[in-house]
Amino acid sequence: MPANYAPLKPPKPTVHEVLASWYGREFAGRSTTSGEPFDPRRLTAASNTLPLGSVVKVENPKNGRSVKVRINDCGPFARSRSLDLSLRAAQKIGISDRE
Repeated sequence: MPANYAPLKPPKPTVHEVLASWYGREFAGRSTTSGEPFDPRRLTAASNTLPLGSVVKVENPKNGRSVKVRINDCGPFARSRSLDLSLRAAQKIGISDRE
């Protein structure tokens, strides 16, 4: 008799609430931790806890807008923040003054 198999349910995403900031054009062209040049127009971010290459969804709870970013750098270096977004990512979720 054939065995019955059920597909595995994907794990529920982990949600963390953190304070994010952004960095922009003044860092353009500088080498990131991953070795690629920083481009403020790309959807990237810096984190001290997430592995390089990770893709994470970042949501602004004030307006519900979200964006997926790839971690390509280490930072931020301020204790109160956990994530530094590229300018474009910050614009997409409405946390920059340059929308």
